[in-house]
Amino acid sequence: MTLCDASALIALINQDDDNHGRCVNALSALPAPLVTTWPCFTEAMYLLGRYGGWPAQMELWSYVVDQILVFHFSDKPEQMRMQVLMEQYRDIPMDLADASLVAHSLEFGAC
Repeated sequence: MTLCDASALIALINQDDDNHGRCVNALSALPAPLVTTWPCFTEAMYLLGRYGGWPAQMELWSYVVDQILVFHFSDKPEQMRMQVLMEQYRDIPMDLADASLVAHSLEFGAC
């Protein structure tokens, strides 16, 4: 399983992103599907909307339709862990999207 943050999702689609080529190349070498959380997907959709409007957002939706990207749905304990993480790292700060990835990783022993 490869967890995917909003920045990687954006780089896959935004050809002007400095990491676009690297992310596209990495995608072909990673086992499918990529996994993301709703907070990361929401962040990516918002930023892609600002960058390229509906066409860029539609391209991200196509990753979901084609099952290149799937969603991890957090349960109540994982959601509470997100809150704890955001409070613990509030001075950094840790946003909801980052907390969702860390909480998921901790849940499955990836950290």
